Amino acid sequence: MENTPKSSNTKLNKNVELLLGDYKKAVIKLSIPNMIAMLIQTLYNLVDAVWVAGLGPSSLAGMGLFFPIYMIVISIATGIAVGTSSAIARRIGAKDFEGANSVAEHSIILAIIVGFLTTVIGILSLGFVLKFTNASEIAMQKAKDYGSIIFLSSIFMMFNNSAIGILRGEGDSKRPMYIVLFSSVLNMVLDPIFIYTFNLGIEGAAWATNISIFVASAILLYLLFFSKKTFLNVTFKGFSLNRKIFYDISIVGFPTALAQITMSVAIHFLNFFASKAAGDLGVATFTGAWRIINLGTLTIIGVSSAVTTVTGAAYGAKDIKKLEGALNYAIKFAEYFAIGTMLGIFFFTKPLALMFSYSKSSSLLLENVSQALRILCLFLPGTPFGMLTSGMFQGIGHGYKSLVTTILRTIIFQVFWTWIFVDGFRMGLTGVWLGIVIGNTTASIITYTWGRLTIKKLYLAYAQHTHAISED
Repeated sequence: MENTPKSSNTKLNKNVELLLGDYKKAVIKLSIPNMIAMLIQTLYNLVDAVWVAGLGPSSLAGMGLFFPIYMIVISIATGIAVGTSSAIARRIGAKDFEGANSVAEHSIILAIIVGFLTTVIGILSLGFVLKFTNASEIAMQKAKDYGSIIFLSSIFMMFNNSAIGILRGEGDSKRPMYIVLFSSVLNMVLDPIFIYTFNLGIEGAAWATNISIFVASAILLYLLFFSKKTFLNVTFKGFSLNRKIFYDISIVGFPTALAQITMSVAIHFLNFFASKAAGDLGVATFTGAWRIINLGTLTIIGVSSAVTTVTGAAYGAKDIKKLEGALNYAIKFAEYFAIGTMLGIFFFTKPLALMFSYSKSSSLLLENVSQALRILCLFLPGTPFGMLTSGMFQGIGHGYKSLVTTILRTIIFQVFWTWIFVDGFRMGLTGVWLGIVIGNTTASIITYTWGRLTIKKLYLAYAQHTHAISED
């Protein structure tokens, strides 16, 4: 058939062989490129904020105000990527390669439709949403200037995540890493040129981001449709629309997107409490400190992406022992990075905070960001238990469980404890940081416990299924 995988290339098949083989090798070989990609993306977000910080606290606060709104776009794109990789990995695990091809093609169509709707709705509603941020008029205008431009790249961002989901689903995490690396470095290079050389201010940062997204789209378009270097064969020849495939992508992708959106809603509330405690300075402090903490969390997300793919393939192959082993091994692997990052941040808070206070207009941020980092770094060690268990839920198609646990972590626990510390105990910004840490730790314990119970149920279900077959 025209739509069969390009299986004649044995080198490319090694990705699939890895996915179906030793889970320890699969977790490491898929995690490391994902972690590097996420680290580079985090660095680019950090550098973006550092350059904007030079314009003053209001500009950095404006970027911080838009960030939770933009996280909705990122969340939807991430949902498409995770839903795609999960659906493809499960079909590859079951050796249904033609079905995996069809998932890839449906994912691209879904990405284009969602991207168009996101652009229109985002631009039209931005000003209205920003009115509820409790920030100054200057900061809100900066956020609007920045966000209106960023929304123009929504279709391209959706396509990029769909394409990356396709590649990761077939066990290829290296090429997505290279593309993210190139795009992020390009963004970092363009930032000072557009912000200061072209004197575009915060709008220059937005255009630098858009250009890097467009370039990544061009590379991924060539790779999927023209290079013949992927295992799956995305051609749309003989394509037939299948609503069940959209459902299969969405059953994991939609809860994943909602879970990510709850994170953006939580950050919106946390920005509110930070603003309540210290005005624009509080929002700018949270924006800067959180970008640094994300150096740890987003690398863990890189491991979570690998867990989704590996456990999805194990689930498709009905190998629950491999599924359980992959989750536990990944958690141990991620903990080394989480603890190492925590210690690095804790002992170097001042040098890290200096990145956001190098200009005269932003010098007030030095002590505030430094104090925030000393507490927020405690957020990291508990994160792998919750985040990687959520990745396992996504891999086996239980996206709703990932959604529930994320809501517990962000909206319920983090916002609740922050409210208690800020409004109840009047602890100011310190209350915001403590609320985040305690909320995350509590939710991680609950999520991991739920994950263990889910695995036990899978063991029981497959044991009963095997017993029924043997009796027949």
